[in-house]
Amino acid sequence: MYRKAQSWGESISERIERLASENAVVIFSMSSCCMCHSVKRLLCGLGVNPIVYELDEDPITGKEMEKALKRMLGGSFAVPAVYIGGKLVGSMDRVLCAHINGSLVPLLKDAGALWL
Repeated sequence: MYRKAQSWGESISERIERLASENAVVIFSMSSCCMCHSVKRLLCGLGVNPIVYELDEDPITGKEMEKALKRMLGGSFAVPAVYIGGKLVGSMDRVLCAHINGSLVPLLKDAGALWL
């Protein structure tokens, strides 16, 4: 069941931050987005079990959350938006850069998403 963010007395941005802080790795995604699929595969391939919020499957606040994420990411795309340890890492480009330069795994370990 989906509820309006306002019913909890919080803004859409506050809801995003709350959802992101409740788990080690959170991905805001669209079910038909190839970049979203790729970032999910990358993280799962590393042994992470991310929580995924498919915005297009939320008929009540999905569009509003997409607009807020677009503002937060400062670009033309809202998804994928990846949070690790409650902090916004960014979109696919930032996650891939972190993976290539070797900083992604330590970040995931610090967040408690990986143990080895």
